[in-house]
Amino acid sequence: MMMAIEIREPGGPDVLTPVERPRPTIGAGDVLIKVAAAGVNRPDVMQRQGKYPPPPGAPDIPGLEIAGTIVDSGADVREWRVGDQVCALVSGGGYAEYCAAPAPQCLPIPRGMDLTHAAAVPETFFTVWTNVFERGRLTRGESILVHGGSSGIGTTAIQLARTFGARVFATAGTAEKCATCEELGAERAINYREVDFVAAVREATLGRGVNLILDMVGGEYLQRNIEALALDGRLVQIGLLGGPKAQIDMFPVLLRRLTITGSTLRARSVAEKAAIAQAVREYVWPLLESGAVRPLIHATFPLRQVAEAHRVMESSAHTGKLVLLVA
Repeated sequence: MMMAIEIREPGGPDVLTPVERPRPTIGAGDVLIKVAAAGVNRPDVMQRQGKYPPPPGAPDIPGLEIAGTIVDSGADVREWRVGDQVCALVSGGGYAEYCAAPAPQCLPIPRGMDLTHAAAVPETFFTVWTNVFERGRLTRGESILVHGGSSGIGTTAIQLARTFGARVFATAGTAEKCATCEELGAERAINYREVDFVAAVREATLGRGVNLILDMVGGEYLQRNIEALALDGRLVQIGLLGGPKAQIDMFPVLLRRLTITGSTLRARSVAEKAAIAQAVREYVWPLLESGAVRPLIHATFPLRQVAEAHRVMESSAHTGKLVLLVA
């Protein structure tokens, strides 16, 4: 048996309940990980609220990224051995003492990084890599606007985009958060409560607009994002905190040949996630090991205090990641 966090019913943070559960069983291509730490992400909050059910076959226990030690492996697993320390992207089950993970979705702990920081890597870095550099096609010399620049996704996107040679702009809600975004590599961080980000980025780009926007807001931001994009600009939508619906003027989309796209990560196949994992290992792991980029952790919480972690997440008071300490 193991201790895990169960969503008793859809609702607020207090519905997250410690329970005893059987340890997960693993398939031939899986490993069983004794979890040391697990990242907290916005999809966990949405699942707790009843707005983002796990995909078919995924555990009902929340938690999409973990770090720990392999204690068992399936018959088809070749790369990993019992005793290896790894971090992993999972479709659920991370808020527990043990978690099953497909072997191709595991990566070694970056040299010099502890398990707590490693648990803050998979969901965020996989998401940023596939959306900014694969779907968004950001290249050296281009410009990007990162909404929610002080979030886990935002702090990661700022660092990676800057490291790969892009001009980076970001939005955040306080002067302190804006300062952090600029310390991480944003050329300018825009306090969206005080300044129109469309006017700010167009001024900074001499009226051209930015090549790429990474947005987790949606809603009324959609039209404003269109106005902030340059010729052949791309908008990648990865969240809908401002709502899933918007009325827009399509004329600029046609005139400036804009691309509007989006994605989610959780429901993708193991093969798709494995491909992302290999790209992240090739292009991002050296940056993590050299210290050129890093996961920014705002706070850690014991697993039993998961409700408090969710309250902080919902308050948006954090800068960077929130991590649960399990072992």
